[in-house]
Amino acid sequence: MYNQPEAVQLRPVYQMQPSVAQTLHSTKEQVRGLCRQYLHHPVRVQTVHGHTYDGVITHIDAYHVYLQMMPGNVRVVQADARGFLNPFFGAGAYNNFILPLVLYELLVISLL
Repeated sequence: MYNQPEAVQLRPVYQMQPSVAQTLHSTKEQVRGLCRQYLHHPVRVQTVHGHTYDGVITHIDAYHVYLQMMPGNVRVVQADARGFLNPFFGAGAYNNFILPLVLYELLVISLL
């Protein structure tokens, strides 16, 4: 009836070791729990890529922590073009910029 694609045998070029996948998952869950604990608190976040951001944790989902930027960080982040504008605040306000950060890429979270 329908044209079915031929079954192709895929050969992986990379496959994560199960122990690494488990460590990554448990680390993500640990960081997610810490971020929940400090929801609405001002923090400084450093990523594994060496970027540092100051802001307030506004939301956490299964994969990201959302940081409402503090003054001075917005210009740096806009150059990276990684954030979202918050429609609930007026244009030009520093808290109009929310940066999503991947949970398993966070290296350090410090309270401000």
